[in-house]
Amino acid sequence: MKNTVTTFLKAKQNGEKLTMLTAYDYSTAKLIDESGVNSILVGDSLGNVMLGYEDTISVTMEDMIHHGAAVARGVKNALVVIDMPFMSYQSSIYDAVVNAGRLMKEGRANAVKLEGGAEVCPQIEAITKAGIPVVAHIGFTPQSVNAFGGNRVQGKSAESAQKLIEDAKAVQNAGAFAVVLECVPSKLASVITQKLDIPTIGIGAGNGCDGQVLVYQDMLGMFSDFRPKFVKHFANVGEMMRTAFRAYCDEVQAGTFPAKEHEYTIDDDVIEKLY
Repeated sequence: MKNTVTTFLKAKQNGEKLTMLTAYDYSTAKLIDESGVNSILVGDSLGNVMLGYEDTISVTMEDMIHHGAAVARGVKNALVVIDMPFMSYQSSIYDAVVNAGRLMKEGRANAVKLEGGAEVCPQIEAITKAGIPVVAHIGFTPQSVNAFGGNRVQGKSAESAQKLIEDAKAVQNAGAFAVVLECVPSKLASVITQKLDIPTIGIGAGNGCDGQVLVYQDMLGMFSDFRPKFVKHFANVGEMMRTAFRAYCDEVQAGTFPAKEHEYTIDDDVIEKLY
């Protein structure tokens, strides 16, 4: 069954956990979609895991559209959410609506995601009024890594925890149909989840959230530049890939690949006519 904004809200009401994973290309998106995941996020994390940047700041609208469209072509049932990259929505409400529209029209998204709390509510409201579903993102917001002074857990003081609660309420009131909580203490994330009518999607926010999201390269052990505390390796695909690559090199160098079963044949008399 196709996942939609409506099915997300129904899952929250029915107490059903939602699943979300990232993807950035057709082949991976197709595999993830076939697994039954509820949503695929084309995250600006592609800057780290696909393009080799140290952060997400350098990711462009063109990057998101290119990868988003590839993912959308591989998906039948999952809700495809595409991140709005840094400075695609912060500068003005007009820019926010135009760029969200591009992600829907050119990237073939089902929804867009943007980072921030009360300060981006005018953008969320305008985007949703344009008929574009929005996922909000509060807590640690990677596009603000320089303002935070690094990758830091958010909401640990009474003041900052209260601000996260107010931000969550604000983005819901602005029209977001879901909100990602990143690097938030689990007890606080549970409080926020209980106070909202829209589903919360946690990443480093404990199991009290309505759903979870992970970067697929993280959960498969394919990305080793850094490993956040909240990541679990569900399979060590990275090591499997290295083993396979080494085996390929060994067999090519030894002359054992390709073998007879990998070759195409031609009649000997055809070959003889060539001399």
